[in-house]
Amino acid sequence: MEKIKVFLSDPQVLFREGIHFILSGEDDFEVTGETTGNVEALSLIETNPPNIAILSMPDTKADGAEITRRIRRNMPSVHVILIMDKKEPEKVFAAIKSGAGACLTKDTEPEHLLDIIRVVAQGSLPIIEELYTPAIASLVLTEFEDLVSINEQFDNLLSNLNAKEIQILNAITTSGKIDQIVAKLDMNEDVIRTSLRLILNKLVSNEQARNIIEVAQRSLPSILRSGKGNGKANDYVTKAEFNDFKDHLMERLKSFIGELT
Repeated sequence: MEKIKVFLSDPQVLFREGIHFILSGEDDFEVTGETTGNVEALSLIETNPPNIAILSMPDTKADGAEITRRIRRNMPSVHVILIMDKKEPEKVFAAIKSGAGACLTKDTEPEHLLDIIRVVAQGSLPIIEELYTPAIASLVLTEFEDLVSINEQFDNLLSNLNAKEIQILNAITTSGKIDQIVAKLDMNEDVIRTSLRLILNKLVSNEQARNIIEVAQRSLPSILRSGKGNGKANDYVTKAEFNDFKDHLMERLKSFIGELT
């Protein structure tokens, strides 16, 4: 039987060793490494990719969501579980957008932790269940509303919600109980879950694309003002130069989004 390879990162040594101890008692797990910080974790994971990376959401140098985005973009075979002290809506929403397969609190029961690791290793996304939280559904709706102006600048490359998805999220904001949502919308539960999976995919792909845009925008001056004429940098970016940059960025976005879909 092939073992599930797990990497652990958490600043609290006792907590990390506790997980290690739990995993060591199971025949289907192998801990391939551990560390106290997410930056070092990323480096070690890149060197020896595991099946599962269990990372701490809070970190003094790089929070778990940021590192998860990098892992999922560059090493999609590595699935991530984020650990946090408590499930605050903003932190859970950041975990959802990062591409994490699950987010758990530190008081999670050992058996539940083992179950989550196993299903995430198989490609399942327990984090979808967080979308049934009214506060999270509200954050999702706001996220896509704020996206409109950005999306117009990039020929609508980013994903928008359709009418059914908006209807489902609005229903969740008033009640996070699936039976009440099914009754209110007169929809099959499977249809609702499929829609939530699509919403999750849109959130993750948009977050990755926006990250590319932000990085590119920060580097715009250095890219376009790199010494022209007599080796001196220009003091401004011309419209033609900006359009060339925008076209290059659009091609990069199209390529990236194509890989996700």
